[in-house]
Amino acid sequence: MRRALAVAVVATAPDDVPVGAVVYSRDGLELGVGRNAREAQHDPTAHAEIVAIRQAASRLGSWRLEGCTLVVTLEPCTMCAGAVVLSRVSTLVFGAWEPKTGAVGSLFDVVRDRRLTHRPEVYSGVLEQECSALLVNFFAPRRLDL
Repeated sequence: MRRALAVAVVATAPDDVPVGAVVYSRDGLELGVGRNAREAQHDPTAHAEIVAIRQAASRLGSWRLEGCTLVVTLEPCTMCAGAVVLSRVSTLVFGAWEPKTGAVGSLFDVVRDRRLTHRPEVYSGVLEQECSALLVNFFAPRRLDL
């Protein structure tokens, strides 16, 4: 998680939310790294998880990320949780909960849906305080008191 936090703080654009993600192979090799780049790339799908998963799949030469672990600083949204399932990531580790859009237990629980053929192992709340603080510090100056 510390590596994902380090990735998150290196902004791709000033308005990109600081979220970092890293995909590791079963033997701990770093396969993919991603940070939010929606603003920088003008791409609504450029979430940290998607960027890291794409990079890992490219490096492996396969879309199947079986045996891999995705570590991300924020609970994945529906799109990213779906990508975790469809890429067959074996383990998902995340830091901060996202009560408004989280799809790994907060709003939805996509990754544990028994109707799906693949369900990763999930570890939540890892370095939660540090991950949350990163987001609080990012959003605080952007919020207006009405």
